[in-house]
Amino acid sequence: MTIAAERTQDDTKRVVEPGVTPMGVTAHVSDLVLEAPTPLWWWVGFGMSAGLLGLFVVAIGWLFIRGVGIWGIDWPVAWGFAIANYVWWVGMASGGTLISALFFLTRSEWRSATSRIAESMTVFCVACAGIMPIIHLGRWWYFYWLFPYPNTMALWPQFRSPLHWDFVAILVYVIGSLVFWYVGLIPDLATLRDRATRRWQRVLYGILALGWQGSSRHWREFKTLYLVLAALMAPLVVSIHSVVGLDFAGGLTPGWHETQFPPYFVFGAALSGFAVVLMLVIPLRRALELSGVITLRHVDVLARLLLTASLLLTYCYLLEVFMPFYRGERHEITVVLANFTGTYAPWYWAKIVLNSVVPQLLWFRAVRLNRPLLFVIAAGVVVGMWIERYVIVASSLHRNYSESSWFPFHPTVWDWATLAGSVGLFLTGFFLLLRVIPMVSMFEMRELLHKKRGPG
Repeated sequence: MTIAAERTQDDTKRVVEPGVTPMGVTAHVSDLVLEAPTPLWWWVGFGMSAGLLGLFVVAIGWLFIRGVGIWGIDWPVAWGFAIANYVWWVGMASGGTLISALFFLTRSEWRSATSRIAESMTVFCVACAGIMPIIHLGRWWYFYWLFPYPNTMALWPQFRSPLHWDFVAILVYVIGSLVFWYVGLIPDLATLRDRATRRWQRVLYGILALGWQGSSRHWREFKTLYLVLAALMAPLVVSIHSVVGLDFAGGLTPGWHETQFPPYFVFGAALSGFAVVLMLVIPLRRALELSGVITLRHVDVLARLLLTASLLLTYCYLLEVFMPFYRGERHEITVVLANFTGTYAPWYWAKIVLNSVVPQLLWFRAVRLNRPLLFVIAAGVVVGMWIERYVIVASSLHRNYSESSWFPFHPTVWDWATLAGSVGLFLTGFFLLLRVIPMVSMFEMRELLHKKRGPG
Protein backbone atom coordinates (compact mmCIF):
# COMPACT_ATOMS: atom_id res chain seq x y z
CA MET A 1 0.00 0.00 0.00
CA THR A 2 1.39 3.40 -0.95
CA ILE A 3 1.74 6.35 1.42
CA ALA A 4 -0.97 8.27 -0.46
CA ALA A 5 -3.39 5.35 -0.14
CA GLU A 6 -2.66 5.09 3.58
CA ARG A 7 -3.28 8.78 4.00
CA THR A 8 -6.61 8.56 2.13
CA GLN A 9 -7.70 5.63 4.27
CA ASP A 10 -6.86 7.56 7.44
CA ASP A 11 -8.77 10.59 6.15
CA THR A 12 -11.97 8.56 5.91
CA LYS A 13 -11.70 7.68 9.61
CA ARG A 14 -11.16 11.19 11.00
CA VAL A 15 -13.96 13.63 11.76
CA VAL A 16 -11.41 16.40 12.44
CA GLU A 17 -8.02 16.89 10.81
CA PRO A 18 -4.88 16.97 13.00
CA GLY A 19 -3.87 20.45 14.11
CA VAL A 20 -7.41 21.84 14.30
CA THR A 21 -8.00 23.59 17.64
CA PRO A 22 -11.17 24.90 19.31
CA MET A 23 -9.96 28.50 19.10
CA GLY A 24 -8.94 28.00 15.48
CA VAL A 25 -12.40 26.74 14.54
CA THR A 26 -14.08 29.66 16.34
CA ALA A 27 -11.81 32.24 14.73
CA HIS A 28 -12.11 30.88 11.19
CA VAL A 29 -15.85 30.20 11.16
CA SER A 30 -16.82 33.48 12.86
CA ASP A 31 -14.48 35.53 10.65
CA LEU A 32 -16.22 34.12 7.58
CA VAL A 33 -19.33 35.98 8.76
CA LEU A 34 -17.89 39.00 10.56
CA GLU A 35 -14.69 39.95 8.74
CA ALA A 36 -14.17 38.13 5.43
CA PRO A 37 -15.00 40.14 2.27
CA THR A 38 -17.78 38.77 0.12
CA PRO A 39 -16.11 36.51 -2.48
CA LEU A 40 -16.81 36.67 -6.21
CA TRP A 41 -18.34 33.18 -6.31
CA TRP A 42 -20.95 34.34 -3.79
CA TRP A 43 -21.96 37.31 -5.93
CA VAL A 44 -22.21 35.13 -9.03
CA GLY A 45 -24.29 32.47 -7.25
CA PHE A 46 -26.48 35.02 -5.53
CA GLY A 47 -27.07 36.92 -8.78
CA MET A 48 -28.19 33.78 -10.62
CA SER A 49 -30.37 32.75 -7.70
CA ALA A 50 -31.95 36.19 -7.48
CA GLY A 51 -32.72 36.00 -11.20
CA LEU A 52 -34.58 32.72 -10.69
CA LEU A 53 -36.35 34.24 -7.68
CA GLY A 54 -37.51 37.11 -9.90
CA LEU A 55 -38.88 34.53 -12.34
CA PHE A 56 -40.76 32.94 -9.43
CA VAL A 57 -42.29 36.29 -8.47
CA VAL A 58 -43.42 36.85 -12.06
CA ALA A 59 -44.87 33.33 -12.32
CA ILE A 60 -46.77 33.64 -9.05
CA GLY A 61 -47.96 37.15 -9.90
CA TRP A 62 -49.32 35.99 -13.25
CA LEU A 63 -50.91 32.99 -11.51
CA PHE A 64 -52.75 35.27 -9.10
CA ILE A 65 -53.96 37.44 -11.98
CA ARG A 66 -55.08 34.69 -14.38
CA GLY A 67 -55.63 31.68 -12.13
CA VAL A 68 -54.43 28.08 -12.29
CA GLY A 69 -55.51 27.85 -15.92
CA ILE A 70 -52.05 29.10 -16.91
CA TRP A 71 -50.75 25.68 -15.83
CA GLY A 72 -51.23 22.48 -17.78
CA ILE A 73 -53.61 20.94 -15.26
CA ASP A 74 -56.96 19.83 -16.63
CA TRP A 75 -59.26 16.85 -16.36
CA PRO A 76 -58.29 14.14 -15.51
CA VAL A 77 -54.86 15.43 -14.34
CA ALA A 78 -56.03 18.03 -11.83
CA TRP A 79 -52.80 17.66 -9.82
CA GLY A 80 -49.71 18.80 -11.67
CA PHE A 81 -46.34 20.39 -11.03
CA ALA A 82 -47.43 22.20 -7.86
CA ILE A 83 -48.13 18.98 -5.95
CA ALA A 84 -45.08 17.22 -7.42
CA ASN A 85 -42.96 20.20 -6.38
CA TYR A 86 -44.48 20.14 -2.90
CA VAL A 87 -43.64 16.48 -2.28
CA TRP A 88 -40.16 17.01 -3.75
CA TRP A 89 -39.33 20.00 -1.56
CA VAL A 90 -40.70 18.58 1.66
CA GLY A 91 -38.76 15.38 0.98
CA MET A 92 -35.47 17.23 0.67
CA ALA A 93 -36.23 19.13 3.87
CA SER A 94 -36.63 15.88 5.75
CA GLY A 95 -33.15 14.69 4.81
CA GLY A 96 -31.68 17.67 6.60
CA THR A 97 -33.75 16.98 9.69
CA LEU A 98 -32.66 13.34 9.72
CA ILE A 99 -29.00 14.37 9.76
CA SER A 100 -29.48 17.05 12.37
CA ALA A 101 -31.96 15.37 14.72
CA LEU A 102 -31.72 11.61 14.28
CA PHE A 103 -27.93 11.46 14.25
CA PHE A 104 -27.81 13.82 17.23
CA LEU A 105 -29.80 11.25 19.18
CA THR A 106 -27.38 8.50 18.12
CA ARG A 107 -24.42 10.70 19.17
CA SER A 108 -22.75 10.44 15.76
CA GLU A 109 -19.57 12.53 15.83
CA TRP A 110 -19.54 13.24 12.09
CA ARG A 111 -22.84 15.09 12.41
CA SER A 112 -21.33 18.08 14.26
CA ALA A 113 -19.70 19.68 11.22
CA THR A 114 -22.61 19.15 8.82
CA SER A 115 -25.66 19.74 11.02
CA ARG A 116 -25.83 23.51 10.44
CA ILE A 117 -25.75 23.11 6.66
CA ALA A 118 -28.48 20.45 6.88
CA GLU A 119 -30.67 22.54 9.20
CA SER A 120 -30.33 25.68 7.06
CA MET A 121 -31.22 23.66 3.98
CA THR A 122 -34.30 22.35 5.76
CA VAL A 123 -35.61 25.83 6.57
CA PHE A 124 -35.74 26.98 2.95
CA CYS A 125 -36.87 23.63 1.57
CA VAL A 126 -39.84 23.79 3.94
CA ALA A 127 -40.55 27.37 2.81
CA CYS A 128 -40.63 26.27 -0.84
CA ALA A 129 -42.79 23.25 0.04
CA GLY A 130 -45.31 25.27 2.05
CA ILE A 131 -45.98 27.65 -0.85
CA MET A 132 -46.92 24.96 -3.38
CA PRO A 133 -50.20 23.59 -1.93
CA ILE A 134 -51.41 27.13 -1.24
CA ILE A 135 -50.95 28.37 -4.80
CA HIS A 136 -52.49 25.12 -6.07
CA LEU A 137 -55.77 25.91 -4.30
CA GLY A 138 -56.78 28.43 -6.96
CA ARG A 139 -58.49 30.69 -4.44
CA TRP A 140 -55.30 30.84 -2.37
CA TRP A 141 -56.60 33.64 -0.14
CA TYR A 142 -58.93 31.07 1.49
CA PHE A 143 -56.14 28.67 2.48
CA TYR A 144 -56.97 29.20 6.17
CA TRP A 145 -60.22 27.27 5.61
CA LEU A 146 -58.07 24.15 5.92
CA PHE A 147 -57.47 24.98 9.56
CA PRO A 148 -60.22 24.41 12.16
CA TYR A 149 -61.26 27.70 13.71
CA PRO A 150 -64.56 29.10 15.02
CA ASN A 151 -66.43 30.86 12.23
CA THR A 152 -69.96 32.08 11.61
CA MET A 153 -70.30 30.15 8.32
CA ALA A 154 -69.99 26.78 10.10
CA LEU A 155 -67.30 25.71 7.62
CA TRP A 156 -65.07 23.03 9.10
CA PRO A 157 -62.37 20.87 7.53
CA GLN A 158 -63.07 17.21 6.91
CA PHE A 159 -61.02 15.69 9.74
CA ARG A 160 -61.08 12.26 8.08
CA SER A 161 -59.41 13.64 4.97
CA PRO A 162 -55.67 13.01 4.47
CA LEU A 163 -55.48 16.48 2.92
CA HIS A 164 -56.35 17.99 6.30
CA TRP A 165 -53.79 15.75 7.99
CA ASP A 166 -51.29 17.01 5.42
CA PHE A 167 -52.02 20.64 6.29
CA VAL A 168 -51.56 19.99 10.00
CA ALA A 169 -48.39 17.96 9.39
CA ILE A 170 -46.71 20.63 7.25
CA LEU A 171 -47.69 23.39 9.69
CA VAL A 172 -46.19 21.50 12.64
CA TYR A 173 -43.11 20.67 10.59
CA VAL A 174 -42.55 24.29 9.56
CA ILE A 175 -42.82 25.53 13.14
CA GLY A 176 -40.73 22.67 14.51
CA SER A 177 -37.98 23.11 11.90
CA LEU A 178 -37.68 26.85 12.55
CA VAL A 179 -37.56 26.42 16.32
CA PHE A 180 -35.05 23.55 16.13
CA TRP A 181 -32.82 25.51 13.75
CA TYR A 182 -32.93 28.72 15.80
CA VAL A 183 -32.37 27.08 19.17
CA GLY A 184 -29.27 25.34 17.81
CA LEU A 185 -27.96 28.71 16.61
CA ILE A 186 -28.17 30.59 19.93
CA PRO A 187 -24.70 29.74 21.37
CA ASP A 188 -23.03 30.59 18.05
CA LEU A 189 -24.98 33.84 17.75
CA ALA A 190 -23.60 34.79 21.17
CA THR A 191 -20.09 33.99 19.92
CA LEU A 192 -20.61 36.29 16.94
CA ARG A 193 -21.91 38.99 19.29
CA ASP A 194 -18.82 38.77 21.48
CA ARG A 195 -16.35 38.71 18.57
CA ALA A 196 -18.03 41.43 16.47
CA THR A 197 -16.10 44.65 15.94
CA ARG A 198 -18.87 46.71 14.35
CA ARG A 199 -21.64 48.17 16.43
CA TRP A 200 -24.48 47.01 14.16
CA GLN A 201 -23.17 43.47 14.33
CA ARG A 202 -23.00 43.54 18.12
CA VAL A 203 -26.56 44.87 18.30
CA LEU A 204 -27.96 42.43 15.72
CA TYR A 205 -26.35 39.29 17.12
CA GLY A 206 -26.94 40.51 20.67
CA ILE A 207 -30.68 40.63 20.01
CA LEU A 208 -30.68 37.27 18.25
CA ALA A 209 -28.65 35.61 21.04
CA LEU A 210 -31.50 36.28 23.50
CA GLY A 211 -29.19 37.21 26.36
CA TRP A 212 -27.06 34.07 26.19
CA GLN A 213 -24.14 34.29 28.63
CA GLY A 214 -22.83 30.72 28.51
CA SER A 215 -23.48 30.08 32.19
CA SER A 216 -23.89 26.55 33.52
CA ARG A 217 -27.62 27.17 33.87
CA HIS A 218 -27.90 28.34 30.26
CA TRP A 219 -26.01 25.30 29.00
CA ARG A 220 -28.04 22.91 31.11
CA GLU A 221 -31.37 24.30 29.91
CA PHE A 222 -30.12 24.56 26.32
CA LYS A 223 -29.00 20.93 26.17
CA THR A 224 -32.28 19.75 27.70
CA LEU A 225 -34.36 21.77 25.23
CA TYR A 226 -32.26 20.76 22.23
CA LEU A 227 -32.49 17.10 23.18
CA VAL A 228 -36.28 17.33 23.52
CA LEU A 229 -36.59 19.09 20.15
CA ALA A 230 -34.37 16.49 18.46
CA ALA A 231 -36.47 13.71 19.99
CA LEU A 232 -39.61 15.36 18.60
CA MET A 233 -38.23 16.21 15.14
CA ALA A 234 -36.84 12.75 14.34
CA PRO A 235 -40.24 10.94 14.45
CA LEU A 236 -41.93 14.02 12.95
CA VAL A 237 -39.95 13.42 9.75
CA VAL A 238 -41.45 9.93 9.50
CA SER A 239 -44.94 11.13 10.35
CA ILE A 240 -45.07 13.99 7.85
CA HIS A 241 -44.05 11.77 4.95
CA SER A 242 -46.37 9.04 6.06
CA VAL A 243 -49.17 11.60 5.89
CA VAL A 244 -47.99 12.81 2.47
CA GLY A 245 -48.02 9.18 1.32
CA LEU A 246 -51.55 8.79 2.69
CA ASP A 247 -52.66 11.75 0.55
CA PHE A 248 -52.08 9.46 -2.41
CA ALA A 249 -52.86 6.08 -0.84
CA GLY A 250 -56.23 7.42 0.37
CA GLY A 251 -57.29 8.19 -3.18
CA LEU A 252 -59.13 5.57 -5.23
CA THR A 253 -56.81 6.00 -8.19
CA PRO A 254 -54.93 3.21 -10.02
CA GLY A 255 -51.29 3.28 -8.96
CA TRP A 256 -51.96 5.27 -5.79
CA HIS A 257 -54.06 2.97 -3.64
CA GLU A 258 -51.03 1.25 -2.09
CA THR A 259 -50.30 0.46 1.55
CA GLN A 260 -46.57 0.83 0.87
CA PHE A 261 -46.83 4.55 0.04
CA PRO A 262 -46.01 5.88 3.56
CA PRO A 263 -42.62 4.09 3.82
CA TYR A 264 -42.10 4.63 0.08
CA PHE A 265 -42.28 8.39 0.62
CA VAL A 266 -40.10 8.27 3.74
CA PHE A 267 -37.33 6.42 1.88
CA GLY A 268 -37.60 8.84 -1.05
CA ALA A 269 -37.38 11.80 1.31
CA ALA A 270 -34.23 10.44 2.91
CA LEU A 271 -32.65 9.83 -0.51
CA SER A 272 -33.33 13.32 -1.87
CA GLY A 273 -32.37 14.99 1.43
CA PHE A 274 -29.02 13.22 1.67
CA ALA A 275 -28.32 14.12 -1.97
CA VAL A 276 -28.94 17.83 -1.40
CA VAL A 277 -26.77 17.87 1.73
CA LEU A 278 -23.97 16.29 -0.31
CA MET A 279 -24.42 18.87 -3.06
CA LEU A 280 -24.01 21.64 -0.48
CA VAL A 281 -21.26 20.09 1.63
CA ILE A 282 -18.91 19.30 -1.28
CA PRO A 283 -18.57 22.86 -2.70
CA LEU A 284 -18.83 24.65 0.68
CA ARG A 285 -16.07 22.47 2.09
CA ARG A 286 -13.72 24.02 -0.45
CA ALA A 287 -15.23 27.47 -0.91
CA LEU A 288 -15.23 28.24 2.84
CA GLU A 289 -11.95 26.40 3.49
CA LEU A 290 -13.56 23.97 5.92
CA SER A 291 -11.67 20.82 4.95
CA GLY A 292 -10.17 20.67 8.43
CA VAL A 293 -13.55 20.07 10.06
CA ILE A 294 -15.54 18.66 7.11
CA THR A 295 -13.24 15.79 6.24
CA LEU A 296 -13.43 12.95 3.76
CA ARG A 297 -15.06 10.98 6.58
CA HIS A 298 -18.14 13.22 6.31
CA VAL A 299 -18.27 12.86 2.53
CA ASP A 300 -17.88 9.09 2.77
CA VAL A 301 -20.63 8.72 5.39
CA LEU A 302 -23.07 10.87 3.41
CA ALA A 303 -22.34 8.80 0.30
CA ARG A 304 -23.03 5.59 2.24
CA LEU A 305 -26.31 7.02 3.49
CA LEU A 306 -27.22 7.94 -0.08
CA LEU A 307 -26.54 4.37 -1.20
CA THR A 308 -28.59 2.91 1.67
CA ALA A 309 -31.58 5.14 0.91
CA SER A 310 -31.30 4.24 -2.79
CA LEU A 311 -31.46 0.51 -1.98
CA LEU A 312 -34.54 1.00 0.20
CA LEU A 313 -36.28 3.02 -2.49
CA THR A 314 -35.35 0.47 -5.15
CA TYR A 315 -37.12 -2.19 -3.07
CA CYS A 316 -40.23 0.01 -3.12
CA TYR A 317 -39.94 0.35 -6.91
CA LEU A 318 -39.92 -3.45 -7.21
CA LEU A 319 -43.00 -3.74 -4.98
CA GLU A 320 -44.71 -1.06 -7.05
CA VAL A 321 -44.43 -3.33 -10.09
CA PHE A 322 -44.99 -6.67 -8.34
CA MET A 323 -48.14 -5.93 -6.31
CA PRO A 324 -50.55 -5.07 -9.18
CA PHE A 325 -49.71 -8.36 -10.92
CA TYR A 326 -49.91 -10.25 -7.62
CA ARG A 327 -53.40 -8.88 -6.93
CA GLY A 328 -54.47 -9.19 -10.55
CA GLU A 329 -55.99 -5.68 -10.58
CA ARG A 330 -56.54 -4.87 -14.26
CA HIS A 331 -56.51 -1.08 -14.00
CA GLU A 332 -53.36 -1.00 -11.91
CA ILE A 333 -51.62 -3.37 -14.34
CA THR A 334 -52.59 -0.94 -17.11
CA VAL A 335 -50.86 1.90 -15.25
CA VAL A 336 -47.71 -0.18 -14.72
CA LEU A 337 -47.51 -1.22 -18.37
CA ALA A 338 -48.16 2.36 -19.46
CA ASN A 339 -45.20 3.46 -17.35
CA PHE A 340 -43.01 0.93 -19.13
CA THR A 341 -43.92 1.83 -22.70
CA GLY A 342 -46.45 4.68 -22.70
CA THR A 343 -46.39 8.46 -22.67
CA TYR A 344 -44.43 8.68 -19.43
CA ALA A 345 -42.02 5.82 -20.19
CA PRO A 346 -38.97 8.12 -20.69
CA TRP A 347 -39.68 9.79 -17.35
CA TYR A 348 -40.21 6.45 -15.63
CA TRP A 349 -36.97 4.92 -16.86
CA ALA A 350 -35.10 8.12 -16.09
CA LYS A 351 -36.16 7.88 -12.45
CA ILE A 352 -35.06 4.23 -12.32
CA VAL A 353 -31.64 5.04 -13.76
CA LEU A 354 -31.01 8.15 -11.64
CA ASN A 355 -32.41 6.86 -8.33
CA SER A 356 -31.61 3.14 -8.47
CA VAL A 357 -28.96 2.30 -11.06
CA VAL A 358 -26.45 5.17 -10.90
CA PRO A 359 -26.22 5.23 -7.05
CA GLN A 360 -24.96 1.63 -7.15
CA LEU A 361 -21.61 3.13 -8.12
CA LEU A 362 -21.33 4.17 -4.48
CA TRP A 363 -20.49 0.59 -3.54
CA PHE A 364 -16.99 1.49 -4.71
CA ARG A 365 -14.87 3.46 -2.28
CA ALA A 366 -13.03 5.29 -5.06
CA VAL A 367 -16.35 6.73 -6.28
CA ARG A 368 -17.40 7.80 -2.78
CA LEU A 369 -14.16 9.76 -2.38
CA ASN A 370 -14.27 11.31 -5.87
CA ARG A 371 -15.97 14.57 -4.97
CA PRO A 372 -16.79 15.86 -8.49
CA LEU A 373 -18.28 12.51 -9.49
CA LEU A 374 -20.14 12.26 -6.19
CA PHE A 375 -21.60 15.73 -6.76
CA VAL A 376 -22.86 14.65 -10.19
CA ILE A 377 -24.42 11.48 -8.75
CA ALA A 378 -26.14 13.50 -6.01
CA ALA A 379 -27.43 16.02 -8.56
CA GLY A 380 -28.77 13.16 -10.65
CA VAL A 381 -30.61 11.80 -7.61
CA VAL A 382 -32.19 15.21 -6.92
CA VAL A 383 -33.41 15.39 -10.52
CA GLY A 384 -34.50 11.75 -10.40
CA MET A 385 -36.54 12.33 -7.24
CA TRP A 386 -38.41 15.20 -8.87
CA ILE A 387 -39.10 12.96 -11.87
CA GLU A 388 -40.40 10.28 -9.49
CA ARG A 389 -42.85 12.74 -7.91
CA TYR A 390 -43.96 13.92 -11.34
CA VAL A 391 -44.53 10.34 -12.55
CA ILE A 392 -46.51 9.45 -9.41
CA VAL A 393 -48.81 12.44 -9.88
CA ALA A 394 -49.31 12.47 -13.64
CA SER A 395 -49.08 8.84 -14.76
CA SER A 396 -51.82 7.56 -12.44
CA LEU A 397 -54.21 10.45 -12.97
CA HIS A 398 -54.01 10.31 -16.75
CA ARG A 399 -55.02 6.60 -16.69
CA ASN A 400 -57.94 6.44 -14.26
CA TYR A 401 -60.78 3.91 -14.18
CA SER A 402 -62.71 5.62 -16.97
CA GLU A 403 -60.97 4.99 -20.30
CA SER A 404 -63.03 7.68 -22.01
CA SER A 405 -61.25 10.34 -19.89
CA TRP A 406 -57.67 9.19 -20.50
CA PHE A 407 -55.56 12.17 -21.44
CA PRO A 408 -51.88 12.98 -20.76
CA PHE A 409 -50.65 16.00 -18.85
CA HIS A 410 -48.78 18.66 -20.82
CA PRO A 411 -46.91 21.21 -18.66
CA THR A 412 -46.82 24.82 -19.81
CA VAL A 413 -43.99 27.32 -19.61
CA TRP A 414 -45.53 28.61 -16.37
CA ASP A 415 -45.27 25.17 -14.80
CA TRP A 416 -41.55 25.12 -15.54
CA ALA A 417 -41.16 28.74 -14.43
CA THR A 418 -42.73 27.92 -11.06
CA LEU A 419 -40.37 24.97 -10.60
CA ALA A 420 -37.26 26.92 -11.58
CA GLY A 421 -38.37 29.90 -9.52
CA SER A 422 -38.79 27.79 -6.40
CA VAL A 423 -35.18 26.64 -6.84
CA GLY A 424 -34.26 30.33 -6.98
CA LEU A 425 -36.12 30.98 -3.73
CA PHE A 426 -34.20 28.19 -2.01
CA LEU A 427 -30.80 29.24 -3.31
CA THR A 428 -31.34 32.94 -2.63
CA GLY A 429 -32.23 32.25 0.98
CA PHE A 430 -29.30 29.88 1.42
CA PHE A 431 -26.80 32.32 -0.10
CA LEU A 432 -28.02 35.04 2.27
CA LEU A 433 -27.59 32.73 5.25
CA LEU A 434 -24.00 32.07 4.20
CA ARG A 435 -23.23 35.71 4.94
CA VAL A 436 -25.04 36.09 8.26
CA ILE A 437 -24.71 32.81 10.21
CA PRO A 438 -21.87 30.30 10.70
CA MET A 439 -22.24 27.25 8.47
CA VAL A 440 -20.47 25.05 11.02
CA SER A 441 -21.71 24.71 14.59
CA MET A 442 -18.81 26.26 16.51
CA PHE A 443 -19.89 25.16 19.97
CA GLU A 444 -20.42 21.56 18.85
CA MET A 445 -17.01 21.48 17.18
CA ARG A 446 -15.37 22.90 20.30
CA GLU A 447 -17.08 20.25 22.39
CA LEU A 448 -15.98 17.53 19.97
CA LEU A 449 -12.37 18.75 19.93
CA HIS A 450 -12.21 18.89 23.73
CA LYS A 451 -13.58 15.37 23.83
CA LYS A 452 -10.97 14.18 21.32
CA ARG A 453 -8.15 15.88 23.19
CA GLY A 454 -9.20 14.37 26.49
CA PRO A 455 -9.10 15.79 30.01
CA GLY A 456 -5.38 16.58 29.77
